[in-house]
Amino acid sequence: MKYLVKGVTTSGSTFRPSDWSERLASILAHYRPTKRPISIRGQDNHKMQGYSTYVMPVTIDGIRSIIVDSRLGDIEPLALEFALNFARDNNLTVIENYEEVLQVEEMQVT
Repeated sequence: MKYLVKGVTTSGSTFRPSDWSERLASILAHYRPTKRPISIRGQDNHKMQGYSTYVMPVTIDGIRSIIVDSRLGDIEPLALEFALNFARDNNLTVIENYEEVLQVEEMQVT
């Protein structure tokens, strides 16, 4: 299951700071499906670079958001709990089963 955490509070205000999604994704970047180092510019690099595929910052309709994959909890349950608690603590809008919502919207468009 995927969660879409939108950078809009439940009262409709834009969440600040504006780079919150990148910051949160950076904090959780270590938790990824593989621990394989990523090569940058053809050089071996033993540090993790980039975001985890389980926590991705996105912009949807001009709103900074983050997609959190529940498989994050398979690697580290506290990391998934942290991401979802961050959303709840800051009264952010959370859409559960995000991939299913997209499929329904695509079916309605065609």
